[in-house]
Amino acid sequence: MRRVLMILALLTALPLVASAQDTPNVEIFGGYSYLRQNDNLIGEDLHGWNASFTSNFTKWLGLAAEFSGHYGDATLTPGLKADVATHLFAVGPRFSYRGSERVTPFAHVLLGAARSDVTYFIATGRTRFNESAFALIVGGGLDIKVHDNVAIRLIQADYVLTRFNSDSQHNFRASTGLVLRLGDK
Repeated sequence: MRRVLMILALLTALPLVASAQDTPNVEIFGGYSYLRQNDNLIGEDLHGWNASFTSNFTKWLGLAAEFSGHYGDATLTPGLKADVATHLFAVGPRFSYRGSERVTPFAHVLLGAARSDVTYFIATGRTRFNESAFALIVGGGLDIKVHDNVAIRLIQADYVLTRFNSDSQHNFRASTGLVLRLGDK
């Protein structure tokens, strides 16, 4: 925890030495996302999408809202298969370092909710189970500007903590895609 706080403090101080660069009012991201979801029984590799909307207040601070969906299947025991869907909804501050005209690294801490939908297929039919829980997303990424209004999110890597059934699940998410950069500060 101390390491995370130290990184956040450094990222907060970095913009003070940043050179002048145009800052978009709004950044809209959409792309592919991979989630390594771990629970007490099994680990699952889920694939899906990630989208975010960031409103920038200054060249280094914005408010981000992220939404993602990840899907896959799992064999729990021989003869018991399940379709799995996990959705994350989170909001929080995003810190960006705009010291370069083309490259923008960022970090964020997002709080929100996770929803898990599991459909079990058994010999007599199927059973559906869903649950919502707390979610914490801590991570960051790297955007590469290819045009005044478009950037490529080369990578976004996140630690995702969820709290289903009063237990903590420690997950990993990686995303990549396009960023639309609208307006100018």
